Amino acid sequence: MNSILKNNQYRKFCAYGFLKNLRFFDAFLILFLIDKGMTYTQIGILYASREIITNLFEIPSGLIADTYGRKKSLASALLIFSISFLIFWLSSNYWFYLFAFIIFGLADAFRSGAHKGMMMDYLKLNNWTEYKSEYYGNTRSWSQRGSAISALLAGILIFIDGNYQNIFIYSAIPYIINFFLILTYPSNIDLSEKTKNKDDETILRRIKALFKIIKKKSVLTLVSTSAFHTAYLKALKDYIQAIMLGIALLLPNIKDADIDGQNGLVIGVLYFIIYILTAYASQYSSIILKKVPTNLTRKTLFLGLIFGLSCGIFFIYEMWIWAFISFTLIFIIENIRKPILTAFVADQVPNEILASVYSAQSQLRTLFSAIIAFTFGVFADIWGIGSAFVIVSGIMLILSISMSFSSTIYNKKTSN
Repeated sequence: MNSILKNNQYRKFCAYGFLKNLRFFDAFLILFLIDKGMTYTQIGILYASREIITNLFEIPSGLIADTYGRKKSLASALLIFSISFLIFWLSSNYWFYLFAFIIFGLADAFRSGAHKGMMMDYLKLNNWTEYKSEYYGNTRSWSQRGSAISALLAGILIFIDGNYQNIFIYSAIPYIINFFLILTYPSNIDLSEKTKNKDDETILRRIKALFKIIKKKSVLTLVSTSAFHTAYLKALKDYIQAIMLGIALLLPNIKDADIDGQNGLVIGVLYFIIYILTAYASQYSSIILKKVPTNLTRKTLFLGLIFGLSCGIFFIYEMWIWAFISFTLIFIIENIRKPILTAFVADQVPNEILASVYSAQSQLRTLFSAIIAFTFGVFADIWGIGSAFVIVSGIMLILSISMSFSSTIYNKKTSN
């Protein structure tokens, strides 16, 4: 990337992503919940509840961020996240965990869209919009590095004391640091220029502008295509921990090591490998776009779901390494897609409602994710995790192909 772009604000954007992903519990959340005696259906309810709350507040939070300030919205979200971590750390009751998931979902709604909106405004103010995909891909790669370091440190911490619960309180530390980092962002990217120059701007006007732009066929297709794959990964990504546990059980025991501690270390290392790979995928996504310029979003969507299907088959036959590779490829595909689709949306949306459109995209994602998470949990309880992967991935692949076919027919009709 052009060295001129790598200034102090670029480093702040990267630092935000790195700190945001230092969620030490992420690599062990499913195992933590199972350790608390929960069924997969109960876990599915927790995940679905989080997504529903995010869904309800997604568009309102984007409108509030665009109208009253993205820095305030993002800083508030970071504090709410920290409260949810504290509840996880202190609690041992299912209903408290449900409340923590709900608080987490609320924070996620106020977080999503705000940071991307500020970043895109910053590029526009500096006449760097042509670098959107590359710029976002590079900053996102630091988020993935944060996830890699987070998983490795969490694995080491669990190896030392064997306690999953303590990693929640450690996660609050980087979020508090991020809170103060966001406050140092320049004020000229807190609100769009159009908003600042219009005293009569109202949320009602903004809602009308949002729905007008969302109704555009090109924008709606981009938003829904992006949301579909992201929702799939978000709903199911923590189940890779069961695959990692299978790999851990294949390895010889470390002398005098606690079995949970050893498993934690293995899982931490495997996650570290995944996120290092996704960091590179995000960083070089713009290069991949140049090599595969046509139908990249459609092709990658199909590929991701096919790898999910194959992961389920490998899981059923306890081929843990191949199942792990298949799931890792889904992570990689998502991180190729995300910077490209973020830039595509920014190309077609006015900056003054960009955070709102990103929030609408996130709302679609959370709706899909809630349905997928609950359905997967029920199927996993009835037929097992492997079969649930096969069924859910197969259904989504059929739906994706059907939507793609319908879109092709629609485009042909409108062009004639």
